[in-house]
Amino acid sequence: MRVASERVEAGQAVYSPAVLWTYDWIVLGLSNRLLWRCSTVALRRLYDRNVSDRHLDVGVGTGYFLDKAAWPVAAPAITLLDLNGNCLAAASRRIRRFAPQTIRADILAPLPALEPFRSVGLCYLLHCLPGAIPEKSVVFDHLAPLLAPGARVFGATIVQGNISRSSPAQALMNLYNKKGIFSNAADRAEDLEAALRQRFRDVSISIRGTVALFEARAQ
Repeated sequence: MRVASERVEAGQAVYSPAVLWTYDWIVLGLSNRLLWRCSTVALRRLYDRNVSDRHLDVGVGTGYFLDKAAWPVAAPAITLLDLNGNCLAAASRRIRRFAPQTIRADILAPLPALEPFRSVGLCYLLHCLPGAIPEKSVVFDHLAPLLAPGARVFGATIVQGNISRSSPAQALMNLYNKKGIFSNAADRAEDLEAALRQRFRDVSISIRGTVALFEARAQ
Protein backbone atom coordinates (compact mmCIF):
# COMPACT_ATOMS: atom_id res chain seq x y z
CA MET A 1 0.00 0.00 0.00
CA ARG A 2 2.87 2.34 0.81
CA VAL A 3 4.37 1.93 -2.69
CA ALA A 4 1.00 2.63 -4.30
CA SER A 5 0.55 5.71 -2.14
CA GLU A 6 3.97 7.01 -3.13
CA ARG A 7 3.15 6.51 -6.82
CA VAL A 8 -0.12 8.41 -6.43
CA GLU A 9 1.77 11.26 -4.78
CA ALA A 10 4.40 11.28 -7.54
CA GLY A 11 1.75 11.52 -10.23
CA GLN A 12 0.28 14.72 -8.78
CA ALA A 13 3.18 16.33 -6.92
CA VAL A 14 4.74 17.81 -10.06
CA TYR A 15 1.91 20.32 -10.37
CA SER A 16 3.42 23.16 -8.39
CA PRO A 17 2.21 26.75 -8.89
CA ALA A 18 5.18 27.36 -11.20
CA VAL A 19 4.39 24.32 -13.34
CA LEU A 20 0.71 25.23 -13.52
CA TRP A 21 1.65 28.73 -14.64
CA THR A 22 3.28 27.23 -17.77
CA TYR A 23 0.97 24.21 -18.18
CA ASP A 24 -1.42 25.63 -20.75
CA TRP A 25 1.41 26.82 -22.96
CA ILE A 26 3.63 23.72 -22.69
CA VAL A 27 1.08 20.89 -22.52
CA LEU A 28 -1.98 22.28 -24.25
CA GLY A 29 -0.06 24.46 -26.69
CA LEU A 30 3.03 22.42 -27.59
CA SER A 31 2.89 18.83 -26.34
CA ASN A 32 -0.64 18.18 -27.56
CA ARG A 33 0.17 19.39 -31.04
CA LEU A 34 3.76 18.24 -31.51
CA LEU A 35 4.08 15.09 -29.38
CA TRP A 36 0.72 13.62 -28.42
CA ARG A 37 -0.81 14.71 -31.78
CA CYS A 38 -4.20 15.41 -30.26
CA SER A 39 -5.25 19.00 -30.68
CA THR A 40 -6.49 20.94 -27.71
CA VAL A 41 -9.44 21.91 -29.91
CA ALA A 42 -10.49 18.24 -30.01
CA LEU A 43 -10.44 18.13 -26.21
CA ARG A 44 -12.46 21.33 -25.99
CA ARG A 45 -15.07 19.82 -28.30
CA LEU A 46 -15.16 16.75 -26.05
CA TYR A 47 -16.11 19.01 -23.17
CA ASP A 48 -18.61 20.95 -25.25
CA ARG A 49 -20.43 17.72 -26.18
CA ASN A 50 -20.67 16.39 -22.66
CA VAL A 51 -20.79 19.02 -19.93
CA SER A 52 -24.09 19.51 -18.11
CA ASP A 53 -25.75 21.83 -15.65
CA ARG A 54 -24.33 19.76 -12.76
CA HIS A 55 -20.74 18.77 -13.46
CA LEU A 56 -17.90 17.07 -11.57
CA ASP A 57 -14.36 17.46 -12.88
CA VAL A 58 -11.72 15.04 -11.61
CA GLY A 59 -8.05 15.91 -12.08
CA VAL A 60 -8.70 19.55 -12.84
CA GLY A 61 -5.34 20.85 -14.08
CA THR A 62 -5.55 24.61 -14.55
CA GLY A 63 -9.28 24.66 -15.21
CA TYR A 64 -8.67 25.50 -18.88
CA PHE A 65 -11.37 23.24 -20.32
CA LEU A 66 -13.94 24.30 -17.75
CA ASP A 67 -13.17 27.93 -18.52
CA LYS A 68 -13.59 27.43 -22.28
CA ALA A 69 -16.50 24.96 -22.28
CA ALA A 70 -19.83 25.75 -23.94
CA TRP A 71 -22.01 25.22 -20.88
CA PRO A 72 -25.69 24.42 -21.53
CA VAL A 73 -26.80 26.82 -18.80
CA ALA A 74 -25.57 30.21 -17.65
CA ALA A 75 -24.76 29.11 -14.11
CA PRO A 76 -23.72 25.44 -13.98
CA ALA A 77 -23.06 23.83 -10.62
CA ILE A 78 -19.42 22.71 -10.86
CA THR A 79 -17.47 20.61 -8.39
CA LEU A 80 -13.70 20.25 -8.66
CA LEU A 81 -12.03 17.13 -7.26
CA ASP A 82 -8.28 16.69 -7.10
CA LEU A 83 -5.60 15.44 -4.72
CA ASN A 84 -3.40 18.44 -5.50
CA GLY A 85 -4.31 21.62 -3.68
CA ASN A 86 -2.43 23.78 -6.19
CA CYS A 87 -4.61 22.49 -9.02
CA LEU A 88 -7.77 23.05 -7.03
CA ALA A 89 -6.73 26.61 -6.24
CA ALA A 90 -5.75 27.42 -9.83
CA ALA A 91 -8.87 25.92 -11.40
CA SER A 92 -11.19 27.40 -8.78
CA ARG A 93 -9.69 30.84 -9.32
CA ARG A 94 -9.96 30.53 -13.08
CA ILE A 95 -13.67 29.70 -13.05
CA ARG A 96 -14.57 31.73 -9.97
CA ARG A 97 -17.48 33.23 -11.91
CA PHE A 98 -19.21 29.85 -11.41
CA ALA A 99 -18.42 29.68 -7.68
CA PRO A 100 -17.24 26.05 -7.90
CA GLN A 101 -17.16 23.69 -4.96
CA THR A 102 -13.76 22.08 -4.31
CA ILE A 103 -12.99 18.67 -2.84
CA ARG A 104 -9.45 17.52 -2.09
CA ALA A 105 -9.56 13.75 -2.37
CA ASP A 106 -7.86 10.72 -3.90
CA ILE A 107 -10.00 9.31 -6.71
CA LEU A 108 -8.44 5.88 -6.09
CA ALA A 109 -10.21 5.80 -2.73
CA PRO A 110 -13.97 5.80 -2.07
CA LEU A 111 -15.45 9.29 -2.33
CA PRO A 112 -17.75 11.19 0.02
CA ALA A 113 -21.47 11.12 -0.67
CA LEU A 114 -22.55 13.98 -2.92
CA GLU A 115 -25.67 14.97 -4.80
CA PRO A 116 -25.66 13.09 -8.14
CA PHE A 117 -23.91 14.69 -11.10
CA ARG A 118 -25.11 14.69 -14.69
CA SER A 119 -21.62 14.85 -16.18
CA VAL A 120 -18.13 13.87 -15.04
CA GLY A 121 -14.92 14.82 -16.83
CA LEU A 122 -11.59 13.01 -16.44
CA CYS A 123 -9.21 14.73 -18.82
CA TYR A 124 -5.56 13.67 -18.74
CA LEU A 125 -6.05 11.94 -15.40
CA LEU A 126 -5.82 8.19 -15.98
CA HIS A 127 -2.29 8.19 -17.41
CA CYS A 128 -1.09 9.81 -14.16
CA LEU A 129 -2.58 7.12 -11.91
CA PRO A 130 -0.56 4.05 -10.86
CA GLY A 131 -1.22 0.63 -12.32
CA ALA A 132 -2.52 -0.55 -15.67
CA ILE A 133 -6.02 0.28 -16.93
CA PRO A 134 -7.74 -2.71 -15.24
CA GLU A 135 -6.42 -1.55 -11.84
CA LYS A 136 -6.87 2.21 -12.21
CA SER A 137 -10.40 1.75 -13.58
CA VAL A 138 -11.49 1.52 -9.96
CA VAL A 139 -12.01 5.27 -10.35
CA PHE A 140 -15.15 4.50 -12.35
CA ASP A 141 -16.45 2.35 -9.51
CA HIS A 142 -15.84 5.16 -7.04
CA LEU A 143 -17.70 7.57 -9.30
CA ALA A 144 -20.69 5.28 -9.85
CA PRO A 145 -22.59 6.29 -6.65
CA LEU A 146 -22.27 9.95 -7.67
CA LEU A 147 -23.84 9.58 -11.12
CA ALA A 148 -27.40 10.46 -12.00
CA PRO A 149 -29.12 8.03 -14.39
CA GLY A 150 -27.79 8.61 -17.89
CA ALA A 151 -25.00 10.89 -16.68
CA ARG A 152 -22.21 11.52 -19.17
CA VAL A 153 -18.76 10.19 -18.25
CA PHE A 154 -15.99 11.41 -20.52
CA GLY A 155 -12.32 12.21 -20.71
CA ALA A 156 -9.01 11.64 -22.43
CA THR A 157 -5.86 9.76 -21.56
CA ILE A 158 -2.49 9.16 -23.22
CA VAL A 159 -2.08 5.49 -24.06
CA GLN A 160 0.58 3.21 -25.50
CA GLY A 161 0.14 -0.27 -26.99
CA ASN A 162 -0.37 -0.53 -30.74
CA ILE A 163 -0.97 3.15 -31.43
CA SER A 164 1.46 5.02 -33.66
CA ARG A 165 3.78 7.43 -31.86
CA SER A 166 6.95 9.30 -32.73
CA SER A 167 10.33 8.63 -31.15
CA PRO A 168 10.25 11.96 -29.26
CA ALA A 169 6.78 11.15 -27.91
CA GLN A 170 7.93 7.72 -26.75
CA ALA A 171 11.06 9.18 -25.20
CA LEU A 172 9.06 11.72 -23.22
CA MET A 173 6.58 9.08 -22.07
CA ASN A 174 9.47 6.89 -20.95
CA LEU A 175 10.97 9.79 -19.01
CA TYR A 176 7.66 10.69 -17.39
CA ASN A 177 7.08 7.06 -16.42
CA LYS A 178 10.56 6.86 -14.91
CA LYS A 179 9.92 9.99 -12.83
CA GLY A 180 6.44 8.80 -11.81
CA ILE A 181 4.66 11.71 -13.51
CA PHE A 182 2.99 9.23 -15.88
CA SER A 183 2.12 5.62 -15.19
CA ASN A 184 0.91 4.55 -18.62
CA ALA A 185 3.52 2.07 -19.85
CA ALA A 186 0.90 -0.71 -19.80
CA ASP A 187 -2.13 1.43 -20.73
CA ARG A 188 -3.98 0.18 -23.80
CA ALA A 189 -7.00 1.71 -25.50
CA GLU A 190 -8.65 -1.70 -25.78
CA ASP A 191 -8.38 -2.19 -22.00
CA LEU A 192 -9.97 1.21 -21.44
CA GLU A 193 -12.84 0.34 -23.75
CA ALA A 194 -13.37 -2.98 -21.96
CA ALA A 195 -13.39 -1.27 -18.56
CA LEU A 196 -15.93 1.29 -19.73
CA ARG A 197 -18.21 -1.30 -21.34
CA GLN A 198 -18.27 -3.29 -18.10
CA ARG A 199 -19.69 -0.28 -16.27
CA PHE A 200 -21.49 2.02 -18.70
CA ARG A 201 -23.58 2.15 -21.85
CA ASP A 202 -23.22 4.03 -25.16
CA VAL A 203 -19.44 3.77 -24.93
CA SER A 204 -17.41 5.53 -27.61
CA ILE A 205 -13.62 5.73 -27.92
CA SER A 206 -11.65 7.59 -30.57
CA ILE A 207 -7.89 7.75 -30.98
CA ARG A 208 -6.21 11.04 -31.79
CA GLY A 209 -2.47 10.52 -32.04
CA THR A 210 -1.45 8.98 -28.71
CA VAL A 211 -4.63 10.02 -26.93
CA ALA A 212 -7.77 7.98 -26.33
CA LEU A 213 -10.87 10.19 -26.05
CA PHE A 214 -13.77 8.39 -24.39
CA GLU A 215 -17.45 9.06 -23.85
CA ALA A 216 -20.06 6.93 -22.07
CA ARG A 217 -23.32 7.13 -20.14
CA ALA A 218 -24.26 5.83 -16.73
CA GLN A 219 -26.96 3.18 -16.56
